[in-house]
Amino acid sequence: MDITMRNDLVIAALRMAIRLRKPGSGLIHHSDRGVQYASYKYQNELAQAKMVLKLRRRRCFIMH
Repeated sequence: MDITMRNDLVIAALRMAIRLRKPGSGLIHHSDRGVQYASYKYQNELAQAKMVLKLRRRRCFIMH
């Protein structure tokens, strides 16, 4: 854990999750559009684990 959400932190968390959970090929990883998750390094880690990244669309909220 850290006070900032750096790229290396989310990659370390992904590696730990892969190591502990041993997901099957084709697993779909849903994420928000955070820059860490859209980065080349993160997507490369997912590709090596044969996982697919699906980024959520932004939601628009209307305040009345």
